[in-house]
Amino acid sequence: MGFLPALELNVIIAYAFGIILIYLIGRMLTMPIRLVFKLIYNGIVGGIMLWIVNFVGAYFNFTIGINPITALVAGFLGIPGVVLLILFKLFIN
Repeated sequence: MGFLPALELNVIIAYAFGIILIYLIGRMLTMPIRLVFKLIYNGIVGGIMLWIVNFVGAYFNFTIGINPITALVAGFLGIPGVVLLILFKLFIN
């Protein structure tokens, strides 16, 4: 059709991801600062707890794989998220 360049799927996905990222950053800037600090705190505590569970669990042949889903659960929920992941792992196996 001449004038319009063909857009590849990767370019469309990159633009969509960028727009979503800008939206999320804008939302975070409009949130109360206390909520932002709580999310940061939960993320740090959840990450440390996930690392401790994997470190200690390695001696008992029990580890939780770290992937985007487990990182988000542990990051958003903190200690209750790690407990939820442990219970989920125990019931699945």
